[in-house]
Amino acid sequence: MKKIYIMFFLLFGMNVFADCDACGCSTSGGSLGYSSLLNKNFIGVRYFYQQYTSKDGLYNNSPWVKENFNTAQLWSKFAVSSKFQVSAIIPFQFHNNEKTSGAQSISGLGDVSVVGFYSLLNKVSEDAVWAQNLELGAGVKAPTGKYNSMMNGTVNPSFQVGTGSWDFILLAEYSLIRESLGWNSSISYNIKTENKDQYQFGNQFNYNSVIFYNTKIDEVVLVPQVGVAGEVFQTNKQFGENLKDTKGDVLFGKLGVEIGFKKFGLGINGMLPISQNLTGGKVKSDYRLSVHLNYQL
Repeated sequence: MKKIYIMFFLLFGMNVFADCDACGCSTSGGSLGYSSLLNKNFIGVRYFYQQYTSKDGLYNNSPWVKENFNTAQLWSKFAVSSKFQVSAIIPFQFHNNEKTSGAQSISGLGDVSVVGFYSLLNKVSEDAVWAQNLELGAGVKAPTGKYNSMMNGTVNPSFQVGTGSWDFILLAEYSLIRESLGWNSSISYNIKTENKDQYQFGNQFNYNSVIFYNTKIDEVVLVPQVGVAGEVFQTNKQFGENLKDTKGDVLFGKLGVEIGFKKFGLGINGMLPISQNLTGGKVKSDYRLSVHLNYQL
C-alpha cells in the first residue's frame, strides 16, 4: 500500500506555482498551480477569487476601496508520453470595484496559457519508503484577453481582463515523499513582453512550498496541505520608461485539501498574506480562495 501511495503522487504530481500578476488580469494558474494532487490526466473547472484593498487616489488621505477579482477557468492536463505532460488553462474574468466616482466592472475571456512539463527525475527507493520527483516546464501565455489602456491611470494596474502581451513561463518543481508524508517546492519565472499599447507588465518570480499528507477513508482519498507561497514583481513600463509604484512582493500562508472519489477530484485552497508591499503600499491583498472540480480522463 505504501508503494501504491508513493507512485500515486509521483504520477499525478503536485501544485506548480503559476503567475497571478498581483491581481487578476493574467491569472492562469492563479498561484495555485497547473496540476492536481489526484489526477494525472484530467479536465475540470476552477473558480479563483482574489480580494484587494486599493487606494482610490494619489494622496495620503485618499479613501480605500475594495476590488474583487473573479476568475472561472477551464483547465486540463494530460500526458503526451511517460516523461512529458501538457497543461492548458482558459480563464474567464469578472472583476469589479466600488470607487468613490462610481462602481466599475469588467469581464470577458482572459489570457489563455499552455505549459509543457518534462520529468527530469522520477525515483523510488528500493524499499519503496521514499520517492522524489523533479520536473521542468516551459510555456506561453497568449494575449486573448482584452487590454484597456484607459485603465492605466488606476492605482491597481492589474485591473484588466488581459495584459495584451505574449508572455513566457519557466518552471521547476521538486517533490520528496516518505510514506504518506510529502514535501513539494516549486519556482517559476514569467517573462512579460510589451503589448501593442507599449505597456509592459514587470517580470514576475514565484515560489511555493507545501507539506502534504495522504490518507484514505474507505473509497475517499484525502490530501490536506499547508505551506507558503510568494510573488515578486518587477516594475511595469510604458513607452520604455519605468512606472513609479508598480513593483512589489507578497508572501502568503496556504491551507488546502483535495478530496478524491472514483474519477472525481474536489479541491479547496485558501491563502492569507503574511507580509506584503504592493505598488508602494497603495494596493493590499486581503485573501485568495480557489475551488476546483476535476474529472479523470
